[in-house]
Amino acid sequence: QAQLVESGGGSVQVGGSLRLSCASSYRSRVREYCMGWFRQVSGKEREGVAAIDPDGEIAYSESAKGRFTISKDNSKNIYLQMNTLKAEDTAMYYCAAGRIGWGAECLRSSGYTWGQGTQVTVSS
Repeated sequence: QAQLVESGGGSVQVGGSLRLSCASSYRSRVREYCMGWFRQVSGKEREGVAAIDPDGEIAYSESAKGRFTISKDNSKNIYLQMNTLKAEDTAMYYCAAGRIGWGAECLRSSGYTWGQGTQVTVSS
């Protein structure tokens, strides 16, 4: 079984909303670790969108701030509510877990275990 499984992607029009879910069975010898959402467009670097650090502090990319909300439940599944979607939000979105870091460091892509991704397409 995959440790991280994303769902909730799809095709929406500009201004619409989607809620991504990540079912987590991730296990680590380190008790506390970052979890987050990243996205990638072909030909571009993988970008941290939203993350939660071991203290529960949340960090967002500038693009996500004010539009997206990350949350985590008691089973360490994570979610990404995406509102007011724009065409530039089109990307493959990946759930990630396991980086050791704090605050905005959790938006860096190194040190993570990844899900397979779910495609989000925003069109006008």
